[in-house]
Amino acid sequence: MRIATWNINSVRLRINRVAEFAKANDPDVICLQETKVMDDLFPLEAVQEMGYPHVAISGMKSYNGVAILSRVPLKDVQRQEWCGKSDCRHISAVLPGGIELHNFYVPAGGDEPDREKNEKFGHKLDFLDEMNEWFPANRTTRKKMVLVGDLNIAPLETDVWSHKQLLKVVSHTPIEVEKLGNVQDSLNWTDAVRHFIPEDEKLFSWWSYRARDWDTSDRGRRLDHVWVTPPLKKTLKGATVLRDQRGGEKPSDHVPVMVDFDL
Repeated sequence: MRIATWNINSVRLRINRVAEFAKANDPDVICLQETKVMDDLFPLEAVQEMGYPHVAISGMKSYNGVAILSRVPLKDVQRQEWCGKSDCRHISAVLPGGIELHNFYVPAGGDEPDREKNEKFGHKLDFLDEMNEWFPANRTTRKKMVLVGDLNIAPLETDVWSHKQLLKVVSHTPIEVEKLGNVQDSLNWTDAVRHFIPEDEKLFSWWSYRARDWDTSDRGRRLDHVWVTPPLKKTLKGATVLRDQRGGEKPSDHVPVMVDFDL
């Protein structure tokens, strides 16, 4: 099984890119974030024409939104609210074999890494705390689970273009890294991408639109993640970050991340 995650930054604007990606890379499941569309306007027919008959969506107008596109049946679809907000940042479903898949879009957190000055940063920290509390309270390390999504944090020094220069920049501040680490430790999640790509190797999945030449400047961050619980660690077979998807016509600022499983 191949599972991909991609912050598509408007699924209607980039549905052709999703189709091209699916055709070229053959994922069994595609998890999207920032779909930016209400459920009744989601391009369902186009997705089904790609070969993904099973679709779970949670969307709102112009902002946020998550979706799971699948070739295999999806059971027990859940849409959970976090921090008391109905802002479409999470959807989950059960894949064949009892694998529970969670697709998250963690709040970006605004520009100022101070919750007293920036309500968005406080929301992000509270969201991470709630994730850290929810998983061990409702699940165990024995359950087969995959957690994917734009978690909006680059935890390692090699997950950003400059550790020193980004220490006070939202997405790489010590408090965010600590809280994401707490979530990861809560059920002993394995970072499936870093399981294959060494931690001393620079690795990014997002490059700002502000860069005149994103490829040459290469000021990226690894914000998109795939984690697995202990029962699935031994099934991991490979991981790929599709850097080339940042180029071309009308790209998202994120690129797809894929993980292969031998199930």
